[in-house]
Order: sequence, then structure tokens, then C-alpha cells
Amino acid sequence: MKIGLAFTRRIVRRRTLLKATPALALAVSSAGLIRTVIGDDRNPPAGAETEELRMADAPRTPPTKVTVERREQIVLIGINRPEVHNRVDPETYSGLGKAFYRYDRDPTLRAAVLWGHGDSFSRGIDVDAYQALAASGRSLMSEPEAIDPLATRGAGLSKPLVVVVHGDTWNMGHELHLVADIRIAAANTRFGQDENTHGRFPGGGATVRFVREAGWANAMRYMLTGDHWGAEEALRMGIVQKVALTPAEALQAGIEIAQRIAACGPLGIRATLASAHLALNSSQAEAFANLDAQYRALYATEDFKEGRRSEAEGRTPVYHGR
Repeated sequence: MKIGLAFTRRIVRRRTLLKATPALALAVSSAGLIRTVIGDDRNPPAGAETEELRMADAPRTPPTKVTVERREQIVLIGINRPEVHNRVDPETYSGLGKAFYRYDRDPTLRAAVLWGHGDSFSRGIDVDAYQALAASGRSLMSEPEAIDPLATRGAGLSKPLVVVVHGDTWNMGHELHLVADIRIAAANTRFGQDENTHGRFPGGGATVRFVREAGWANAMRYMLTGDHWGAEEALRMGIVQKVALTPAEALQAGIEIAQRIAACGPLGIRATLASAHLALNSSQAEAFANLDAQYRALYATEDFKEGRRSEAEGRTPVYHGR
């Protein structure tokens, strides 16, 4: 399977993660319409084709604040405001929510990678852009066909999310990173959760997830002081699973992990996530009580039978999610 070597080389050559808007693009208009285009329009790869993520057709309206590139059974979702260090404004947040929603409901997609264009993953919330929203009293995520990217309200993703970070990954950027099931960081990543130094507090889930993932004292060490930390410290605390030398290598590693997930049985992947989330979000006892029913249900699926057949025949399984 091709993993986009030309795409990676282009990143390295520019020394930024596609600081200019790429030709492969998800156009997010003010109406929230989204379209995905694979490859580079100027030099499309062999076999490239346009894919609709169960999304309405939309004009490619620049600037594109959220990009999506489909690669067979995985999808790359990119934050694309490099001119402001990928600070997240309401339109970007809404675009991420819609992209997550479409991904979660497209049965042909099995894993997603969230990443950032330019020199940083994200410096967090665009405070100036959110002033009007805050004054209005409206919710950060009110659209019906969207999944909250911070997973603090409503139903979250039921399918895997890999997040790849590099450069500045601060505040909301760090909280988007914490939502992931698997996290990859480039060696140049600079994490921060410094809202308390600005008279605010980490209101996007870090007070729950950072504490849970890194341990109380590790999380408080940085949230209460506002000090920043690097990729190796994140690896030590357990909030990163792999550190890559460069941003391009980190993105490549994230894509490879997503592809390995996509090769597994999708029903089993969903059940694994559902069971694990139940243990974290409800109670361990309730999660254990549901294990037997979840496991028994998988035995009756075509994917289970295919897994058994392929193992006996010594071949790679082909799963269909049924």
C-alpha cells in the first residue's frame, strides 16, 4: 500500500507541514459543506479519485481552515490556519466537528489521523475570534451533524483517532491531542497548558484527561505553573506513545498506525473502544458486566468468521464490517 512518499518528501523539502494550502483539500464553506479531493490536482497519483465522505458537494472556497485527504480506508484531517499558528476559531472548530461526524458515519473509513499544517499543530483557541461567541451565550458546538472535537459534550467518536503533533501544541491544541486514542509527537513539539497564567483555566477537558493520562502530580506540575514541556517529557508521562525525529516522520508514523488499525476487524475495534470508554466514563464494574455480551455478539459476525478462515489459510484477512 502506498503511504504517500511524494507527499512526505514535499513536506521535508518545504521544511514546513504544507504551509501553503495544498491542492488536496477539504473545502469548508460558511455553510459547513465539505468535499474531499485526493492527491494533487496538478499531478494526481495513479488511481487517484474523488471520494465523498457522505458529504454534500461544495465549492472549494479558500481559505480552507480544515483539510481532509482520504487514503483508502483512512482519512487525514488537518487544521489549516498556519498564518495564526493554527489557532482554532469557531469556523475551524465547526469544520473539525463536521469532519469527525462524517468520518464516524462513513462505513468505508476505519481510522482517522488529525494533524496540523504549517510550523505548529495548534496554539489553541483563537481568543479574539471567540469573543463574539462568548458574549452571545451560544454553545461552542451546536450543529446537529457534528461531533464535539474535544469530546466534552454529546456522543464522541466510535472509531479510532490518531493525533500527530509538532511545534507549538498549547492549551486547546493540547486538549485536542488528549482526545486521541493514540498520540505521535515530533521531537520539536512544545506542549503547554498555561491558561492559569492568563487568568483562565483549562476548560477543554485537560482537568480530566491530562490528570487521568499523566497522573495527578504530573498534570498539576504543568497546569498549575503554566510551564511548557517537550516531547520526551510527554513520552515519560505517557501522553505520547511515540516520538519521531521530524514532523514529516511523525505524520508518516501516524499514517502507518492508522493503516494497521484499518486492517483489523472494524466491529472488534468499535467494541474495544466502547468497552474501554465505558470503564473510564462510567464504571469498571459496568464495563466488565458488558464484556460477555459484546464478545458473544462478535462471534456471530462475518468478520469473525473471516478472521478464523484467513488465519487457517495463512493469508491477510479482508474485513467488511458486518
